[in-house]
Amino acid sequence: MIRVDIIVVGVSLGGLRAVGAILAELPEAFLVPIVIVQHRQAESEGRLVDLLQQHTTLRVREAEDKEDIAGGNVYLAPSDYHLLIEPGRFALSTEAPVCCARPSIDVLFESAADSYKDRVLGVILTGASADGAKGAACIDRAGGLVVVQAPETAESRIMPEAVIRSTPTARVLPPVEIVSFLGRLVVGKG
Repeated sequence: MIRVDIIVVGVSLGGLRAVGAILAELPEAFLVPIVIVQHRQAESEGRLVDLLQQHTTLRVREAEDKEDIAGGNVYLAPSDYHLLIEPGRFALSTEAPVCCARPSIDVLFESAADSYKDRVLGVILTGASADGAKGAACIDRAGGLVVVQAPETAESRIMPEAVIRSTPTARVLPPVEIVSFLGRLVVGKG
């Protein structure tokens, strides 16, 4: 059995629908923390938290600087901050945008790979940039798993295709199969 201690998700164009569909299918007892970078406007308020909360019984919240990471939660990167993962907690940064984005998927994924090595699962969903391709490759090199939304099911296939090129070992799945894959990973956790 593969041990996954954290799931990091990167998404951009069309992301609300894709993330909402996945969260809606996760059981209340899903104990692995999920951390999401959704590209959005810098002035975006916490409305995304409210929209995603409608899809899940898990607690959805924006991550805070130096906050401990706890299972049973879905954490979102705050708008206009990079979200980094340190062992067991978050760090926020206002460093320059990466791939024209802040928050950046690459920053989240690279820090998760550094902190959790082979116990991290990276998930890339629909998006219109290559952000996440370098980070997914880092997760793969650290021994973690990478799952990519099948490009033909994505609203924008650019991001999934970039990750498939950077990480040929990634599992390419439609959203419904991503949900069942996540479910199988957490069997016996808790």
